[in-house]
Amino acid sequence: MPIESGSCASARQAKQKRKSHSLSIRRTNSSEQDRAGLQRDMLEGQDSKLPSSVRNTLLELFGQIEREFENLYIENLELRREIDTLNERLAGEGQTIDGAELSKGQLKTKASHSTSQLSQKLKTTYKASTSKIVSSFKTTTSRAICQLVKEYVGHRDGIWDVSVAKTQPVVLGTASADHTALLWSIETGKSLVKYVGHVGSVNSIKFHPTEQVALTASGDQTAHIWRYIVQLPTPQPTADCSQMSGEDEVEISDKDEPDGDGDGSSDCPTVRAPLTSLKSHQGVVIAADWLVGGKQAVTASWDRTANLYDVETSELVHSLTGHDQELTHCCTHPTQRLVVTSSRDTTFRLWDFRDPSIHSVNVFQGHTDTVTSAVFTVGDNVVSGSDDRTVKVWDLKNMRSPIATIRTDSAVNRINVCVGQRIIALPHDNRQVRLFDMSGVRLARLPRSNRQGHRRMVCCSAWSEDHPICNLFTCGFDRQAIGWNINIPALLQEK
Repeated sequence: MPIESGSCASARQAKQKRKSHSLSIRRTNSSEQDRAGLQRDMLEGQDSKLPSSVRNTLLELFGQIEREFENLYIENLELRREIDTLNERLAGEGQTIDGAELSKGQLKTKASHSTSQLSQKLKTTYKASTSKIVSSFKTTTSRAICQLVKEYVGHRDGIWDVSVAKTQPVVLGTASADHTALLWSIETGKSLVKYVGHVGSVNSIKFHPTEQVALTASGDQTAHIWRYIVQLPTPQPTADCSQMSGEDEVEISDKDEPDGDGDGSSDCPTVRAPLTSLKSHQGVVIAADWLVGGKQAVTASWDRTANLYDVETSELVHSLTGHDQELTHCCTHPTQRLVVTSSRDTTFRLWDFRDPSIHSVNVFQGHTDTVTSAVFTVGDNVVSGSDDRTVKVWDLKNMRSPIATIRTDSAVNRINVCVGQRIIALPHDNRQVRLFDMSGVRLARLPRSNRQGHRRMVCCSAWSEDHPICNLFTCGFDRQAIGWNINIPALLQEK
């Protein structure tokens, strides 16, 4: 009688295991419906104060969870069987190979490498499947709490920055690569004023704290201060965008983007010249902001410097040097004479102008890639975002390490903090916008599908805590800004 080799025996065992495994799957599938019916009957027999519709929904959701984890369990068993089969095959080959000096150490290394690959595959499968389950429930919650209210379409190129006026009437401002800045009625979505004084991309827009004056930074190496006068139109009924269907993400071509030719922004009043032009930089001015009180302004440039200006005289007061590479953003404290500047050199710096004779600077080194923005929040905290896919919360009194770190799956652009509620809005390169609290807990993700949300990189976010209709605005390179209504009490309750 012929004797089976080790490799043939292992192959036969693996075949029998797969056969018994397939039979167990068929038995599982055939009994799944009966088990679901039994669970439903058991729960219906119990006393409950929940409405029947709610109970049915819960039963369906729990059934989905059970099926997902059952599939994971089956995949786990199959992967483990493959690992065992591989080890048996390698062991068999080590015994039957003739004339090869295959040491146990080499065999062990080969088997260990293959096993680690399968183990990593198993971990990835678990992580992806469980993340899909969690994301499906989180998305349902987010869609109810975060609703798209209005889209602001009129620019002919990507929008770099968005800001909300601090004075009445409250308007929305956008800065675009099409060389213009637009002011919008938040309620109607109509453009009110167009500023065309720049000859380069408009990279930033900020409103004066007490007057109807705007500050814009541009690729033409200048920052402009210009006055606007707006009259808000009568609000129209707002379409309910919350009923738009869900999470089906699609890739679209440029022809699907909003077309600027029919936007109606060309018939709004145009401002063509600034009140003041700030001209001391030798490179692109990427951002600008007002110091508290509005008598001074700070600009950040690709020439690696930030400049502090006197608004009335347009004179350069201080040139802030120290960054090793181009600056990406600047931000001022809402109540104190403090400035933060961020840079491609992976750092951001704090500048203190509270004492006129001392201009101290602190350097924060916590990121490994470009710091895209750094903004002040309540108290002595600063939040920084980076291309290294992290957001860090810092205490100004302790520069050594952040008090919280948020890790994301995409580079983070210009962030903004809802000061009153301590909620951080994170716009991403991957078109998502996520909300976190100051301790790093994720609260929600703004809905995004083929019908709503951004279709290209989201560049900036801005909170408007007091507006009754929209309290968060985002803008992106899909040429549009979006106004969102975030139910903050419900959002915090979900946490």
